[in-house]
Amino acid sequence: MPDRSDATHRALLTLIHAGGAAGPRRGLLETTRSPQAALDAGPATWRAAGLDDAQCAALRAPDAAVDRSRHWLEAGPRRHLIGWHDPDYPDLLRRAPSPPLALFVEGDPLLLWQPGIAIVGSRAPTAGGRDNASQFARHFASNGLAVVSGLASGIDAAAHEATLGIGGATVAVLGSGIDIPYPRSNTRLHGRLAAEGAVVSEYPPGTPARREQFPSRNRIVAGLTLGTLVVEAAYRSGALITARLAAESGREVFAIPGSIHNPMARGCHRLLREGAQLVEAPEEVTAALGPLAASLAGALRTRLGAPIQDAGTPDSPSPQPAAAPDPDYNRLWNALAFDPSSMDDLVARSGLTVARVSAMLLVMELDGRVETAHGRYCRKS
Repeated sequence: MPDRSDATHRALLTLIHAGGAAGPRRGLLETTRSPQAALDAGPATWRAAGLDDAQCAALRAPDAAVDRSRHWLEAGPRRHLIGWHDPDYPDLLRRAPSPPLALFVEGDPLLLWQPGIAIVGSRAPTAGGRDNASQFARHFASNGLAVVSGLASGIDAAAHEATLGIGGATVAVLGSGIDIPYPRSNTRLHGRLAAEGAVVSEYPPGTPARREQFPSRNRIVAGLTLGTLVVEAAYRSGALITARLAAESGREVFAIPGSIHNPMARGCHRLLREGAQLVEAPEEVTAALGPLAASLAGALRTRLGAPIQDAGTPDSPSPQPAAAPDPDYNRLWNALAFDPSSMDDLVARSGLTVARVSAMLLVMELDGRVETAHGRYCRKS
């Protein structure tokens, strides 16, 4: 889980609020290995990393915004800050072009490691488009994929709401500060996502929504996911930016075709002409993403350092995981039953922390050993 120490937060926030190009600050963190070491390195090292005069001045004399962001982080246990130096920085996003220096997260940061699919599209969809977004989202969530979108009206909101409705994993990426839902009409949905999923932003608390920030938001949506599905979009649409960024990141792009008389289908038809995969059913998407999801599961196992390798044959009456380097896995496996159990029950039975249980449950789910619904977990029969 992300380092919640005050000193680390303050140092990383100072780097974030220095502003300017993110690349030099990422390079500085790679060289110095920690935010505090980056600040302690001094102007000569800062300039060698490529920071400009304004950034160096901001590192020497942080402004009050650093403390405001720190107060937001300290206001609740579900608030996190994940920096470029952090091993919990999402592996897929790290591989994408121009990854952000850090992510503010409200909710469960482990969802950023779960194999995901972006669902994007028009803010003013047809009734059919909204229904398609909901149908595809429910299928993806029930098959273990996190549904990632941008909390916008229309297709984004339909995808988030449908996923929450079945207890699935969903992540909203904002083009504003982490604490500022946009549009304001989605304030209640923002609260649900923070409580039941995750809300993410590269922008510090208090940052207002600005037009130029939404393409940057879209690159995170594309970078966090294995692929992007465009449900409905006009010929010129922000959803097409997300699709282009996904393709540039080496991710899959899918589009649902529509009527030639529907202006909200023209963006999808444009993508199809440019090489996107035409899909008519959600099963086509999950089949295409299966091998990529397995690859991400391997990266997560490496991050946690103690994989469950084999839970027994299908005929075993009570399958047990093979011996793992970490005995915590066997403790959690023994705490699981075939009847659904809450997170609190599993923590009490295993004696492990919530963070540790959450991480291991995700690996078990990716391995097909555990099923989850409405926040409760059980062995997969």
